[in-house]
Amino acid sequence: MKAKTLFKKAALAAAMGLAALSSTVHAAWEPTKTVEFIVPAGTGGGADQMARAIQGIVVKHNLMKQPMVVINKSGGSGAEGFLDVKGAKGEPHKIIITLSNLFTTPMATGVPFNWKDLTPVKMLALDEFVLWVNADTPYKTAKEYVDAVKKAGPNKMKMGGTGSKQEDQIITAAIEKQTGAKFIYIPQKGGGAVAVQLVGKHIDSSVNNPSEAVAHWRGGKLRPLCVFDDQRMPYKEKMTDTMSWGDIPTCKEQGLDVTYLMLRGIFMPGGVSKDQVDYYVNLMRKVIATPDWAALMSKGAFNQSQLEGQDYFFWVTKAERDHEYLMKGAGFLAEKK
Repeated sequence: MKAKTLFKKAALAAAMGLAALSSTVHAAWEPTKTVEFIVPAGTGGGADQMARAIQGIVVKHNLMKQPMVVINKSGGSGAEGFLDVKGAKGEPHKIIITLSNLFTTPMATGVPFNWKDLTPVKMLALDEFVLWVNADTPYKTAKEYVDAVKKAGPNKMKMGGTGSKQEDQIITAAIEKQTGAKFIYIPQKGGGAVAVQLVGKHIDSSVNNPSEAVAHWRGGKLRPLCVFDDQRMPYKEKMTDTMSWGDIPTCKEQGLDVTYLMLRGIFMPGGVSKDQVDYYVNLMRKVIATPDWAALMSKGAFNQSQLEGQDYFFWVTKAERDHEYLMKGAGFLAEKK
């Protein structure tokens, strides 16, 4: 009996040891130093605004033990940021917020980067695009404005946008293809700069995201004509004395059959562990659960689609194919060497 008792105790001790070891191996990971939050775009634009909002929420609600610092790396239409994260393989203290230049930049420039060099974490939302004009102009509908562009003649009216051969210029090319209008496309470093150019009447229109133009809309300087989505935005709170985001018609309603939504998502470098990815998935879930995030979504009129895991992976895979089709149609693909 004593031998059996000793055997049971030894077996129990061994089991407890294995359990402790297993617990140690699979213990939840968390950052041990400052986390760099890369923005592959300029300051003031939608990606920059969202990254800084996330940083502020994390600090306000004490969601991380370590600091988070936002770093803008906009060079080469965001290639600087993407290559930085690509080169940090296995580094869990670096995350990046992506927009559609995740696809457009390598396709347009041939820079040695593909989204598969990164690790998908979470889709936070999709960003809308709105056709904007200066509030002093007479245009009240997309049709009125497009007709004016066509009447002015080719390459007379200026469309401002973020970067070259990126989302804004893709939409501009789609408008041209659908209507026969021809713009002079004026690239800027970010959506904030685009809005300022439109307020100053240095350009005639833009296809800025809501968050990039909302302050000027509320200030009576800009006018939205239509949103490039299949349905109107669901937000009913008045942003001006007379209009909410939901009052803006879709471009399709006005005979301009162009739709485009942009990714706002989080990625990590390649080669990171599941525990490390899970940490940031859970962190973003906590961010999204705050009233601050709800206010951000409403103010910026975001499409609140969220994905993670395989669903996010499959969505990004399809989005890459869609962008290749759009880029090819616009003649924006880099020549293969």
